[in-house]
Amino acid sequence: MFLTNILLKKVKSKGVLVAVESIASGHRYVVPRDRTADKLEIVKFDPYVQAMVLYKEKKKLTSI
Repeated sequence: MFLTNILLKKVKSKGVLVAVESIASGHRYVVPRDRTADKLEIVKFDPYVQAMVLYKEKKKLTSI
């Protein structure tokens, strides 16, 4: 292995964009999170039911 292969290795990003979905209505937000963090579960306002609702991470969209 050449030294240049080690020096030119692509660096992973520190964060990812994930889609979080409401458990009440299915409304989605796109939120950034740290790559090494656990899956997101956050409480945000859901415009369909007009209340604060738990949102759970559904899928990873892209690296940032």
